Formats: sequence, structure tokens, C-alpha cells
Amino acid sequence: MEAVAVEAGRAAMRAPAGWAGRAAAVLAAALAGYSLYWVLFIVQPQVYRVSFLLVALVLTFLLFPARAARKTSRVPVSDWLLIGLTVLAFGWPLADFARFVYRAAEPSTIDVVLGIAAIALVLEATRRAVGWILPVTAAAFLLYGMFGPVFDDIGLGILAHRGYGIGRLVGTLYMTLEGIFGVPLDVTATYIILFTIYGAVLELSGAGAFFLDWALAASGRSAAAPGRSVTVAGFLLGTVSGSGVATTVMLGSVAWPILRRAKYSAETAGAMLSAAGIGALLSPPTLGAAAFLIAEFLQISYLQVLVMATIPTILYYFSIFLMIEADTRRMAGISPGSKDAGATNGIPQNVSPGSSDPGGLGALTRRYWYHFTSLIAIAVFMVMGMSAFKAVFWSSVLAAALSYLRRETALTPSRLMAVLRRGGEDVLGVAATTATAGIIVGVVTLTGLGLKLAGVIVTLAGGTLALTVIYSAVAVWLLGLAVPVTASYIIAAVMVAPALVQSGVPDFAAHMFIFYYAVLSEVSPPTALSPFAAAALTGGNPFKTMLLTWKYTLPAFVVPLVFTLRPEGVGILLRGPVTSVIFSTATAAAGIAALAGAFGGWLLGPVSRFNKALLIISGASFLYGGGAGMVAGGATLGLVLILQFFRHGTSVELDRTR
Repeated sequence: MEAVAVEAGRAAMRAPAGWAGRAAAVLAAALAGYSLYWVLFIVQPQVYRVSFLLVALVLTFLLFPARAARKTSRVPVSDWLLIGLTVLAFGWPLADFARFVYRAAEPSTIDVVLGIAAIALVLEATRRAVGWILPVTAAAFLLYGMFGPVFDDIGLGILAHRGYGIGRLVGTLYMTLEGIFGVPLDVTATYIILFTIYGAVLELSGAGAFFLDWALAASGRSAAAPGRSVTVAGFLLGTVSGSGVATTVMLGSVAWPILRRAKYSAETAGAMLSAAGIGALLSPPTLGAAAFLIAEFLQISYLQVLVMATIPTILYYFSIFLMIEADTRRMAGISPGSKDAGATNGIPQNVSPGSSDPGGLGALTRRYWYHFTSLIAIAVFMVMGMSAFKAVFWSSVLAAALSYLRRETALTPSRLMAVLRRGGEDVLGVAATTATAGIIVGVVTLTGLGLKLAGVIVTLAGGTLALTVIYSAVAVWLLGLAVPVTASYIIAAVMVAPALVQSGVPDFAAHMFIFYYAVLSEVSPPTALSPFAAAALTGGNPFKTMLLTWKYTLPAFVVPLVFTLRPEGVGILLRGPVTSVIFSTATAAAGIAALAGAFGGWLLGPVSRFNKALLIISGASFLYGGGAGMVAGGATLGLVLILQFFRHGTSVELDRTR
């Protein structure tokens, strides 16, 4: 499974030859080991963050070539020079730590020179790992920080500020915990790397393969079974992946042959795979990297974030399940396919290639049940009062110990070393991204830009909550067009969240709203990574795959409007009285079902344009109309069902799944 469970960024890595390759492997394992050490022992925050980023950037320059097209096994001299400069720039704060932290207001010449080098190194590492758009965005913010008065001259006084020199910017971004080494990097060096290690433990012990096989075995033999299995497997893999692209690629490597045999088109299959994979960013207990940031920004426990994400996750998968079901029923010639195509029967391919177990769902569950244990343990540990750090640490230990229940899944010393190496390597792109995001956050905080833009949004909305929410959604979506989910969330959290809070949206709902819409960057051009990865696997048209993915995910993305536009809507986040939770969840589910029928074009049979319009009205009424809306939505949906029944009668096969 190792070859397929990869991020897009991992595919761009080179494999250094000789001692450089061995050094990279040791450093990656050491980075993961260092994070595990941090869980059990005390390391001063600034020391830990600086040293963590130092190793991460050295590894980035070792493993990511300057140009992906020129990827070779040789590390060029220029990269060795960058590695040396990295050691110097990030070693300096550690070497002079006792005095360094007190010079932020008045940095010395060497502080400024090495600070400029550190910022440039972070931007270059980010360019190599995730592309050029985010570094260019950060550079634009740096220019904004220096040339604030210029905005007065060009008629944009609302964005103007006093302007800051290089020394002040370096002091903030390089010498304090407000810039490069701020909250975003802290989350990477604590939460995220621990979850990447945990994911590596499950992957290399065969849990990923088991989840795929379990979903395939549970999906049945109906025409809709392949699509259902993709949805279920996407959820199971997403609970431990936390990455839309990685889940899409892992899922697609096994499920695409099945979907092809079932006669799904390459674009439709790719959309199914990427829609299911993107759910990894929303699925507890791992969620996406941005979810860990929510806990830090709101100063709440990660368990509280998991609780808030539970119902939105269920509604997301409910939405794509209905959309895939509708498409399957509407398409001619779809067949059950073959459950055996590509299945691994719970045995990791890297452990025992070609192994097979003819047993069904019951036999598979009895044989490899222990793979589910650590998923449950994370939540149990946190309910018992453990921090998220220790919960995932001990869940990883538990998963590694349980792997020895069967010889083929046992994490032997060599595989444990591979786990540490994988955990260290998988965090590199996120480390560079969050360090760059820290630059943006530092500039926004220093200049007060976040409050300025929040004021602009509120002013444009004229104090109307609905318009504020819509403008905020558009702002987050536009950010997602250019930067990945994590960076999109971080920027929006400091620039858009204040506008929502000023308009009366609870802070936790505002941050969950931003998180949800930041996930749209996974299906939005030009960074639609998951659909593009799926299209590469299926051979489909990337743009068509992206549009179909958008269609599959669209009903679920109206859910955030529920918990921002209506006070009782926060019940979806498991906040408020039980009656509010039940009512909000039920109306949201009914609204999603109506919208899925409209966008999917199938209810009891093919849906006419008139009925689609009625279903959209019904869905909107359920989602945003409160008690009266529920009555209106139910009446409209009932009317559509009656019209459908009289149009199609008993000739329609009401349930092709039986």
C-alpha cells in the first residue's frame, strides 16, 4: 500500500542516492521521533518550533527538487548551499537564545540579515512543496507591510497603515512567536505530525487496506454497490488520513478498476473518488490540518472540535451518498462490477503481496477487527481527559501493539522505522505551508489588516447577517482558488472571522464556517488537487472531473449557512439543547436530500426541470426556514413525490438495490 497512499507532493519528491538518501531517511525518522519525545518531555516552545522547522526545511531541500521536471537522485550543489544557509539562519536563534528573544524590538544587523534569509528560505521551501501561489501571496503581504502609506495615495485609505521597515518586520516574523514560529507552525509541530505518524502506523500495519476491503465487502452486489463502497471506504480512510489527495489516491488505486468494470465513465468515477476523498478533511478523529488550528484559535480542546465536526461530517457523506446513488440510477448500463478487483482482503500489500482471503464481511471483521480499535481509543482517551497529543500518541502505541496479533500485519522494527520516516516526510509540505502562513498572519496582525477587512465586509453588507455570511463565503472561496485548505483557513480566520463575529455569529460557528468553505479549495481551480489526482488515475478529463466533483459536494456545502444564519442552527455543531440538535440535524438532512434529488436528477425516477425547481425550493426551506420552513419544505417535497409517483407509477423500479 505504500506506493499508493501518497500526497501529490510526495510524488514530486526525489529519492537521493547514497549517503544523502540515508541521511534524509534518518532525519525524517528523527523529526518524527523528536515530536514523540516532545509529547512525553518538556521542550521550551520557541526552541521546539525553531528546531522542528530547521530539520523540516533541511529535509525539504533534500527531498524536493527546485524543479519537479528535473527530478534526479542527485542533490545539486545549490541545494546543499540552501541547506547550509538553513542551518545558519535557524541555528542562530538556538545558539544565541538567551539574548535573541529580547532583541525583537531592536534586532541587530546579523539578526536582520539572517531573518531575511530565513523568510526567503521558508518561501522557497513552500514553493517546492506546494507550488508558487502561496509564496507569492506571502510576498505580496510583506510588500503591504512595508508600503502601507502608498494606499492613501491611490485612494484606498481604508487599507493604509504607517508602514514598517525591514527591521521591524524581521523582528516580528523571525524573532517572536507571532510570525514564522507562530500558531500555524506550532499546530504542525504538535498536532499534525503526531497524526501523520498515527496514519503511517495504520497504513503500514494494513489498516488502510482492511478499511477498503471492509467497505467493498459491506457494499453488497447491487448496481449502486461500487459507488456506495467508494463512499464508505472514503469515510473509513479519511478518519485516519486527514488529507483529501492522499485518500483520493489510495481509494482510487483500488476502487477505480471496480468502477471501470461497473461501466462508470472516467470523469464520473474520478468525481466519486475525489468527493469521497475530500471528506477526509472533515472526518473525525483526524480531520484536516486546519481543524487543529481551530482549537488553537478558539482556545478550546481538540475534542470539542471533533464533537462540532461530527454531524457536518455525517451530512457531507450523506450528501455524496445520495448524489452518487442518484447518478447511478440515472445512468444506463451501470453494473455491480467485481468486488474482487483490486481488493487486498485487509492484508497490507507491502507486507504480503497477492495474499487473499475468500471470506466475506463477517470473516474479514473477525480476522482484522483490531484495526478499528485505535480509532475508538482516540476519542475515549480524550473523553477521559487526555490532551489530543497524548491521546493520539497512545493510540499509535496501541495500534502498533495490536498489529502483532497477526504476523502479516506486525510492525517489526524495520517497519517501525518506516513508520517514523513516513511520518516525518508527510509533514514537510504542511510545515512549509504553515510557516509561510505564519508570515501572512504576522503581517495581518502587525498592520491591523484583519480588522480593516472585517470592517469592509460588515459595511458592504449594511449590517445584514445574510449578506455578511454570503460575502464571507465568497471571500473564503476566493482564497481557496489560490492556496491550499490550511493556508486558506489561517488567512480567513484572521481576516474574515471578525466580520462574522461582529455580525452576531458565535465565534465557534464562524471558525467552523470558514473551515468548511476552505475545504472547497480541494475542488476549486487552479488548486483542485483531489479531482486532478483522481483524473490522473482514471485518465479522465481533469476539468470535467472537477465540475462533477463540485456537483457531488454542492448539497453539503450549504450546511454551514444553517449554523450561521439561524441561532438554533448551531445544533448541527452539537451546541444548544437536545431539541435544537435533533431539529437542526433533521431539517438539514431533509434539505440535503431534496437538493441531492434536484442536482442528481433522480427521486422516484428521472426528475423534470419543474420538479428540480420545486426540490431546490424545498431544500432551501428545510435548511433556512426554521419551523415554518420545515412545513413548507415538507409540503413541497411531498408534492414532488406525488407528481413523481403519478408520472412514473409502478413501472419505476423504486429500489434497484434489492
